[in-house]
Amino acid sequence: MIEMNLENVQLLDKYNLRNPSKGTLYFATTHLIFVDHEMRKETWILLPHISTVERLPITTTGSPLLVRTKTFQSVFFVIPRERDCHEMHQTLMRLSQPVNVEELYCFNYKSTPEDLPKSAGWNFFDIQTEYQRMNVPNEHWVLCNANKDYELCDTYPNAIYVPARASSTVLLGSASFRSRGRLAVLAYLHHNNAAITRCSQPLSGFSARCMEDEQMLDLIRRANPNCGYMYVVDTRPRINAMVNRAAGKGYENEAFYENIKFHFMGIGNIHVMRKSLQKVVETCEQNTPTMSSFLSGLESSGWLKHIKSILDTSWWIASAIDTGVSVCVHCSDGWDRTAQVCSLAAVCLEPHYRTINGYQALIEKDWLSFGHKFTSRCSHVAGDPRERSPVFTQLLDCTWQLLRQVPEAFQFNERFLITLHDHAHACQYGTFVGNCEKDRRDLRLSERTFSLWGYMASHLNEYKNPLYSPKAHPDILKPDLSAQSIRFWSGMYCRHESGVHPRESLPDLLPAAVEHSAALHQHIDYLAKRITTFKKLLSSKKDKRETSVNYQNGNLETVEIETRTAGLNIDNKFIYESGANLSEIECANHDHPLKETKPQKPTNIPLITEKTDDMIPPSLSALEGEINSVALDWKSIKNVTECSCSTPLDHFSRKHHCWGCGGCVCTRCVSRAPLPALAAPAPAPLCAGCAPPTPHAYINHQDPKKKTANQTLQSPLVNGDSLVALLQSKGTSSRAVTEIHAGTPGALGVPSCCYETRQEMQLLVW
Repeated sequence: MIEMNLENVQLLDKYNLRNPSKGTLYFATTHLIFVDHEMRKETWILLPHISTVERLPITTTGSPLLVRTKTFQSVFFVIPRERDCHEMHQTLMRLSQPVNVEELYCFNYKSTPEDLPKSAGWNFFDIQTEYQRMNVPNEHWVLCNANKDYELCDTYPNAIYVPARASSTVLLGSASFRSRGRLAVLAYLHHNNAAITRCSQPLSGFSARCMEDEQMLDLIRRANPNCGYMYVVDTRPRINAMVNRAAGKGYENEAFYENIKFHFMGIGNIHVMRKSLQKVVETCEQNTPTMSSFLSGLESSGWLKHIKSILDTSWWIASAIDTGVSVCVHCSDGWDRTAQVCSLAAVCLEPHYRTINGYQALIEKDWLSFGHKFTSRCSHVAGDPRERSPVFTQLLDCTWQLLRQVPEAFQFNERFLITLHDHAHACQYGTFVGNCEKDRRDLRLSERTFSLWGYMASHLNEYKNPLYSPKAHPDILKPDLSAQSIRFWSGMYCRHESGVHPRESLPDLLPAAVEHSAALHQHIDYLAKRITTFKKLLSSKKDKRETSVNYQNGNLETVEIETRTAGLNIDNKFIYESGANLSEIECANHDHPLKETKPQKPTNIPLITEKTDDMIPPSLSALEGEINSVALDWKSIKNVTECSCSTPLDHFSRKHHCWGCGGCVCTRCVSRAPLPALAAPAPAPLCAGCAPPTPHAYINHQDPKKKTANQTLQSPLVNGDSLVALLQSKGTSSRAVTEIHAGTPGALGVPSCCYETRQEMQLLVW
């Protein structure tokens, strides 16, 4: 239900401080919604996306409230009354940070009837299937059942792969000597038998040792018969590891572990990364940034240095694996920096992980199954703020760096990465909820929530990279890690900045061009089939008793072939060669000197006749309408600033072309239905004007009152009765409003994890 409704609220734009937007601020159970009635503009903020809410000193115009989101959006409200500002601040703080994990959005989210069932996506990936793709188990690596009930390590998956010669004694001893029990297990096996294994830091202190742990690493080395030594990589700076030794932890001593080569890599911890990102956000929030202030702010944050250090370490590991040397990787607890570098090394080594399904499987394996603490790092629930850190954001940033350098090597695009980032923080789906596999099973997420993979599978076209060429990089991918090649990802951190993005971005233009080309090819195939049909009709002899359809006047009659060809602009050679009983002179043009002049034919002579068929239009006008059901020309993206529903479309808004009229619409207004003038029967994207009425609509169209209300819902919030007001007038229960999804992805500050708002609200209201 609507918790709060504040009038005369100002929304400040740092690029236009003198003319702020004025409107109404609505606070619903799942969203904060600002509506500027005059400018016809909506700003949607999903509550789980809110990062911080800060009250600033009161001014003459009101009480300022600064809302920062995890999607790097900063919204500055000025509320007239201080009391209202205080209440809004307290309410946002309470609902954006629930105390209990079961209060998260995913447990109340209800999908629309047209979406996939709740079970879709949960069975897309299986860790054992992923290892089988790497030919594991084999003679060197086997499945270990010691962690079947998470007794060996509760933050590992229940299916772990260890050296075939490792005994239970070795496994138990090694687990007891590693932080959190995270012993060394297989993460990736290359085709040359070199393996990436992962673990946590040893509990070595200054002099402690464990024979079982030493045997475990030696067995990992021997599992690669092509090399007599292995690398042990500690991703931490040396000073950090030395400090941990004083706490009874530390790193491997080369004197105790035979045939290993130890390396420190110097990636900062979660606290360093959190502070670095905060400085990036502050730099992007500058009201009037100059070149020097922006660059100095970016430099002082150290963000790009951290991105480079992660990529350097990942490439170092990938290079070692490519040369046939196994690598064991750890940081402190083995679920942050270890996950980053193991994943990125696999992306460089294996083309499969550069596909959409492969990258999702990599996240399932190296992040979800091996216990990256998503709930803690993404701050899903109220807890220790020091546990929050942009570890997963850095993985996506590093992947974007590789995608930008070698776009033809990746099947997915930038939107795919941003969607993953936003959903990891939104909790709309249960995929990223919990800190480990055991947490997710205890919460029964696969039974109680929807899976992100199921949703993304039904929207794959939005994430495909049109430049992808699997043969371009069939093997290892070598990135350019020079300092000048590491770029600032403005598409992620400055996505909500109006005016800093091109009107026509390449990631939007290329998919639109590919989609347009596909539509035209399907239309050409349809036309070719129709032409073939008509040629056969013209060239065949018709039985006079056959029932036929006249395409000129729609009468049922039969005609002679001479009559059928009269008045048609058809190639004479085709008529002559098609046979029948016509002579060369009869097939000649009307002005042939040897051809006799004949009386004028009636104007209603049939054009073409054919057997009656349900698949063939009954008249010429119906045929013309069928052919024209597909648009040949599409509207340019750069000229689209507003959807037909009056929703403004900005740089980050997902724009869909209607195959019927060629116009652009937002995600909320697009629907899918087959078009008769396409060769393929698959549903095509259509706007509301081109889409045929379906029996699966949310509203019962036979009820005129509901139909009127439906039209109201399809209109923008700013036109008269708003959606929020409509919800109030209908007395929607708090439980029902809790089930409301969100708005169009990326449009006007609407979180990219939100979809079909108005349609879903329709379902609740009626």
